[in-house]
Amino acid sequence: MGADAAAERHDGTPPGEDEIAARMLAEGLSPHRWGNGPDDTYGWHEHGYEKVLYCVRGRIVFHTVGGDIELGAGDKDGSPAAHRARGNGRRGGRALHRSRLQPS
Repeated sequence: MGADAAAERHDGTPPGEDEIAARMLAEGLSPHRWGNGPDDTYGWHEHGYEKVLYCVRGRIVFHTVGGDIELGAGDKDGSPAAHRARGNGRRGGRALHRSRLQPS
């Protein structure tokens, strides 16, 4: 299973930010806006929780130890807890994201 397996691809016209926010609320998540400009990069880091991110517009690339995950408008990434990644907003991107806390 490659890194791209965590991504859910959207076919057709991408949903708008309001529709994506409604989907996240239906999943029990409180959406938070996030974005970066073209060529912004982030170093290797880890999250101790599942991170759910929908790309609203542009392109976002996450480099993981298992391979790259490239998201376009409408795509969803649900990265598991304790994954290692670094990011690159090659063309700039805007997203809605939120962590899904793991039960203790």
